Amino acid sequence: MANNPFVIELNNLTRRYGKTDAVNGLSLNVRAGKCYGFFGRNGAGKTTTIKCLLNLLRPSDGTARVFGLDPQRDEVAVKARLAYVPDVVAFYPWMTVRDTLEYYASFRAHWNRDIENDLLKRFQLDAAKKTTSLSKGQRTQLALIGAICPEPELLVLDEPTSGLDPIVRREFIETVIGAYQSGDPERRTVFVSTHLISEFEGLIDEFTIIEAGRNLLTMDADAARDRFRKIRARFGQSPTQLNLPGALSVKQNGREVEIIADANSEQILEKLKALAPEELRSESLSLEEIFVASDLLKKASA
Repeated sequence: MANNPFVIELNNLTRRYGKTDAVNGLSLNVRAGKCYGFFGRNGAGKTTTIKCLLNLLRPSDGTARVFGLDPQRDEVAVKARLAYVPDVVAFYPWMTVRDTLEYYASFRAHWNRDIENDLLKRFQLDAAKKTTSLSKGQRTQLALIGAICPEPELLVLDEPTSGLDPIVRREFIETVIGAYQSGDPERRTVFVSTHLISEFEGLIDEFTIIEAGRNLLTMDADAARDRFRKIRARFGQSPTQLNLPGALSVKQNGREVEIIADANSEQILEKLKALAPEELRSESLSLEEIFVASDLLKKASA
């Protein structure tokens, strides 16, 4: 790690199913200590990419490296340093919650019992309860406890809050994941694939948006907020001609106009000021809004 700052490296990763490329030449790098967002629509290739990282699927082409290691050749060494929560979790039906956690702990060199006890109380999970009687949300909670307790260097989460109610979801994201990273901020890395982008807003440092298995946009989160802006203007009369080249979208509703700008917000603001608006405001897009706007970016570059 001293010579390699990247925890995850994908280089031209491709995974085919028959004639379909689920992942198509994907490249990205994840630095240690970051919370990295991996965004895309259903079927974009997110889960397939993650499975290639974990050697659950073999790439058709390109390379995947974790901690600088090949997940195929060095599977045990790689998996000893990470924890994974899939989008669908399952447990041995004859085990209780306690049995399951003991089973998980038996494979780990380190297991934090204080964290385990704290999370069981926080999630109000009965350790004596059989896993077959757990709800979908409770099964997700159990999987999350099993992932956090070994305090791995890399936490790979695929829709980790699916099935959790909003209060538990927010507490898990803000408190549990935040505490996990802050425990060793230079070393602990989170790679999260999620549809609930807004709820991870405050944690994401960098992100990649993929479309049809390809990299559509990779950016530092703060740089993205600076680049993509929403501009709102209200005029005394409905403007008849708005010539705003470079705007990703322009929506007009009577006297009010909303523009999504990509790196050219200052030029657009100057053009709008020349039309003497009654009100003019500019604000950064959230990461979720940037994800939605990425479809406009794809169309603009086509």
